Amino acid sequence: MKNLKYLIAALGIALLMSFIERPKPVKVYLIGDSTVADYTLDEGYMQKKYPITGWGQVFQQFLNKDSLKNLNRLIKSDSALVADKAKGGRSTRTFFEEGRWKDVLSTLKKNDLVLIQFGHNDAAKDKPDRYVDIPGYKDFLRMYVKETQAKGALPILITPVTRNYPWKDGKLGSAHGEYPQAVTDVAHELRVPIIDLTSLSADFFTTKGHEFVSSYYFMNLDSAKYEAYPKGQKDNTHFQPEGAKAIAQLVYQSLKNINRNTN
Repeated sequence: MKNLKYLIAALGIALLMSFIERPKPVKVYLIGDSTVADYTLDEGYMQKKYPITGWGQVFQQFLNKDSLKNLNRLIKSDSALVADKAKGGRSTRTFFEEGRWKDVLSTLKKNDLVLIQFGHNDAAKDKPDRYVDIPGYKDFLRMYVKETQAKGALPILITPVTRNYPWKDGKLGSAHGEYPQAVTDVAHELRVPIIDLTSLSADFFTTKGHEFVSSYYFMNLDSAKYEAYPKGQKDNTHFQPEGAKAIAQLVYQSLKNINRNTN
């Protein structure tokens, strides 16, 4: 009889637990350009584009159950799903004009995160279809931040990841002019978290050295090595898988730092 009582109690507890709703996964939206994008979403990726890899493409692996313990103030759940909405060639303006931001807003929920990294295409003066000057760039960043906050979600601004130039005296500089500072200005003005990925990536690549990052991190490829690039490739903006993972790691470490400073 005593064992039967224990069994009934255990079954009761199990039944009660089944009715307790677990926290839903938090979505981590990524909006930005080709350096963030997930190329596996493109048809025929392995044949037509591999090994090009955006850092958002490999970011999910940094949001497993154990790593989320380090982001407990930012991500209020025991699970998180990356929703990589970044697209190549987009600036703050064209991402909005094409309705891509509207699609994000339509599913954005309270406590979700939105990581915002633009700048490569905004700064392209020679491409007027995507170019955005500094005042316009700031205005679009403000809009993304405020509309994210209006949904009860958390915006995090990110300065543009560095290109593989300019190098001088063994040190990698920035090719983005005033755009990283513009992101910083908006973050301070609106009091939102910021990841200075421009500086972080330049410093990290400097420790690895020009030759190493050119060969193993950026899309500088020998001929006939990959099906998609039979003639090889010279590209010092986009990443191979190892470069993308390195940047994703920098973003995750920065989120840990933001988490420590979040009340």
